[in-house]
Amino acid sequence: MLTTAGGKSRLHFVFYFRFIGLYELLVALPAQLQPHVDSQEDLTFLWDVFGEKSLHSLVKIHEKLHYYEKQNPVPILQGAAALADDLAEELQNKPLNSEIRELLKLLSKPNVKALLSVHDTVAQKNYDPVLPPMPDDIDNEEDSVKIIRLVKNREPLGATIKKDEQTGAIVVARIMRGGAADRSGLIHVGDELREVNGIPVEDKRPEEIIQILAQSQGAITFKIIPSIKEETPSKEGKMFIKALFDYDPNEDKAIPCKEAGLSFKKGDILQIMSQDDATWWQAKHEGDANPRAGLIPSKHFQERRLALRRPEILVQPLKVSSRKSSGFRRSFRLSRKDKKTNKSMYECKRSDQYDTADVPTYEEVTPYRRQTNEKYRLVVLVGPVGVGLNELKRKLLISDTQHYGVTVPHTTRPRRSQESDGVEYIFISKHLFETDVQNNKFIEYGEYKNNYYGTSIDSVRSVLAKNKVCLLDVQPHTVKHLRTLEFKPFVIFIKPPSIERLRETRKNAKIISSRDDQGAAKPFTEDDFQEMIKSAQIMESQYGHLFDKTIVNDDLAVAFNELKTTFDKLETDTHWVPVSWLHS
Repeated sequence: MLTTAGGKSRLHFVFYFRFIGLYELLVALPAQLQPHVDSQEDLTFLWDVFGEKSLHSLVKIHEKLHYYEKQNPVPILQGAAALADDLAEELQNKPLNSEIRELLKLLSKPNVKALLSVHDTVAQKNYDPVLPPMPDDIDNEEDSVKIIRLVKNREPLGATIKKDEQTGAIVVARIMRGGAADRSGLIHVGDELREVNGIPVEDKRPEEIIQILAQSQGAITFKIIPSIKEETPSKEGKMFIKALFDYDPNEDKAIPCKEAGLSFKKGDILQIMSQDDATWWQAKHEGDANPRAGLIPSKHFQERRLALRRPEILVQPLKVSSRKSSGFRRSFRLSRKDKKTNKSMYECKRSDQYDTADVPTYEEVTPYRRQTNEKYRLVVLVGPVGVGLNELKRKLLISDTQHYGVTVPHTTRPRRSQESDGVEYIFISKHLFETDVQNNKFIEYGEYKNNYYGTSIDSVRSVLAKNKVCLLDVQPHTVKHLRTLEFKPFVIFIKPPSIERLRETRKNAKIISSRDDQGAAKPFTEDDFQEMIKSAQIMESQYGHLFDKTIVNDDLAVAFNELKTTFDKLETDTHWVPVSWLHS
């Protein structure tokens, strides 16, 4: 065991105690005692004892109380008012000079008497903290029992419980960040719950205990056996994610506590407060002043359980009819001067890799604001045929030709007499086109009447290099190709209104048909409206998580103003973008 230290060593410890404080002494003690310890076993025991977290906490509390005791002002006397009366009575019997008269007058003033009375009232009170008495019925055989008293208002307690499968004990499963339990610092994960408001809980199911807590208001008393497990201090979460699906905890049968769940909508920004649990993360809505976190399914858990239902949610391909050209590109129309070339739409090659993309859950994001010297973000427009996407794009171009630009497409068809290379199209050979396809130089490409058409990546770079906003409309499955650090695309979905509004607003409008060689504009039919609505629903269902903004084109002028406002904010405001765009 420990050997007896000499006088010099004892003086050394006294020096430590007086000059560096009890807590510092506790930290330094094992090293100071090491020369006086017989065995490694004893030394290990000492390190364990003096390094124990609860002992350090107690010593810190002791030092705080000791400091309070030293700093606490103590009244010199408690009867100042009575002393003032005695003094006044004694002075009355003295020969009155100017000083005595002035003092008697001062002591007789009501405000001075009131001040002395208040002084005596305060001096006689004890303002030291009063600890509640320990309950009489504590089991003496339980070595480490904590009696905790928390004041619970209408907010949840902020902790979930579970039954230990091996011992059958009710233990704290998790502490919700920012909740009442977390703020108290008295309850920890792994603590065993024995009683709630004097009610034993050993034989109760977690659901019954939750019901007791839910019905309790005001002060709640817990009898707890603390967990032996050492907790690692956690910092407030700095990770932000964009939700790519809607979530309602009340409809989730897997969530351990529905009341602790956090509901959100697709597109919401969430701040992750804890990822300690691999299945259930703790999060709150970004910017929410309430510090309390809620449970959300983790990315891995959400992906895993949705994958099990994968056969039910397999994406449906967009159908292409002979007339309505849902799978046909129309983006080249704005770059041609001759409207007769509107017939030159091509069927875009679809990629099964992107049609069966992973089920979207969350995407880590970070705030981003375009700097003055940066290139503009690429703007991608998506929408079903006939929705008015090209009309909106044309109005944007006309509104400011110096600020907005569109790509010039490539084609292998022969150049016509009224066309100029690099204006309507970039004309290249079939061999060169196929070589560029192999080298992944095209964002989209397709074939129409034995000729290739395509939008190249370089054509987008060319517009951006001119310090212009590049307006690009593509098939929705192509958006994934463009979501890179280089382009930072902002994706806008142009959505049709209800079919009733379509019938009302498009009755005199026309749609371009690709059935005949003339590409004639023909009036909308009921089938066109039905196909537009269905196509929009499929786009939103499959690719809605990639859309940054949705604009319903009910009235063209109103939709254009909303689009223009969106563009203005895009260039000045801060937006959330994938973290990979700024840290890759």
